[in-house]
Amino acid sequence: MNYFKKELDLIDGIYQKESNIKTSKIIQSFYKSKPFPNFSNNDNKSTILDIGDKNIIAKNIKNFFKFNKKILEVGSGTSQLSNYLAIGTNNDVVAMDTTLDSLKLGKEFSEKNSINNITYVKADLFEDIFLENSFDLVWCSGVLHHTSDPYSGFKNILRYLKKDGYIIIGLYNKIFRVRTIIRKYLFKLFGKKILMYLDPHLKKLDNKENKEKIDAWINDQYQHPVESLHTIDEVLDWFKKNKIEYINSIPNFGKNYNPNLFDKVDRGDVVSRFLAQFFAIFSPLGGEGGLFIIVGKKSDSINNL
Repeated sequence: MNYFKKELDLIDGIYQKESNIKTSKIIQSFYKSKPFPNFSNNDNKSTILDIGDKNIIAKNIKNFFKFNKKILEVGSGTSQLSNYLAIGTNNDVVAMDTTLDSLKLGKEFSEKNSINNITYVKADLFEDIFLENSFDLVWCSGVLHHTSDPYSGFKNILRYLKKDGYIIIGLYNKIFRVRTIIRKYLFKLFGKKILMYLDPHLKKLDNKENKEKIDAWINDQYQHPVESLHTIDEVLDWFKKNKIEYINSIPNFGKNYNPNLFDKVDRGDVVSRFLAQFFAIFSPLGGEGGLFIIVGKKSDSINNL
């Protein structure tokens, strides 16, 4: 399936377009030595399915987009979750990232485990890469806040979404990332050991068996050179400006909570949205990075927004 707006170089099974964007080069250099998330030596289809099933977003996607769908993951890193979405389906999955070393790990895993329905693309999300209206789902989580202009990046990837297609955005939250921000300062003062006591994610990992994963997490969460913080209302405004219908979110802030992320729920009001973000400080969301998720649907009707 050809999604590309212009011809890209195909080198070692990965479509590639070099970027001269300064931030992109910074990100490439940052993840070159510590790809995120990293694979373990014993990872296979079974372990990746287990990882994906524990990820509420990935599991929701796999349950909703079961067959014959076109899925784009923007900022796929090592593409673990792209592989998860491809296993056992006939979906066309495109894993795009700006860091070639990360994509090579994903490609190597796909080949080793005979996963043939993933296309790997090395490109910057600000580049004009794909044909418009190509994908049923565009998933971009933990990525836009590592760019120089998150809103412009959002608008660019939105063009690739089909009418009635879904977009999932994940961003660091301005309110409930506070625990990670505090740990950042402590890390600068006391080093890695303090994080092993205070970071809930690191406490789950065995020091000896998961050294690379521990280092990759610390690198991504505590040493990233480019980071911005956002609020739910900010992203709702992005949606409104671009005719995207709000569907669901994590944390949920409406009255009719539904764990199925593709079922439409109430968007609440300003107060309920603020309180949802405030109380998330004390939840696992606030403990493990402070990332919030918003799901939207491309709509032509202003009445649906």
